[in-house]
Amino acid sequence: MHHHGYLWTGPKERFDQEALRRPPHPEPPPPGSKPELAQRYREVAAEFPVSDLPPIETAYWLVKPRSLIRGTWDEAKEAAAWLGECLAEYAHRFTSERDRDVVRIASLVDSAAARLGSGGDVSLGLYLERPSYLSLAVVTCSPNRSNPELPCPVR
Repeated sequence: MHHHGYLWTGPKERFDQEALRRPPHPEPPPPGSKPELAQRYREVAAEFPVSDLPPIETAYWLVKPRSLIRGTWDEAKEAAAWLGECLAEYAHRFTSERDRDVVRIASLVDSAAARLGSGGDVSLGLYLERPSYLSLAVVTCSPNRSNPELPCPVR
């Protein structure tokens, strides 16, 4: 078991494009469907695997391009430490004073280490100024507990 880290920042309105954050349905629309529906399915099927947008289901980071991986760790504590470093780096930009609290950040890191150590994934999202958004995720791999059929992007 190992862990991959992902980081995304961008405009909140782009993050809210949920159709591009969901994997396409396994079956295309049936013949005779509205052309707009078929076109939208083709767009999502083409965009989802290559888009840098965070997927709604954390495990689906594993189907995204390898270039989006910010780090890989064998130990849960190392992966959680990376989350802590990222949170500390962005803390001055958090819109909520509560999110900047160092005790809260340490608690998030401790909780992440426990979750990762048990084979779970961790996904955090925080509002930044301007309205921007920070998405951090660490995905447990080989296999992923929630989606064991997803292949490891590195090994």
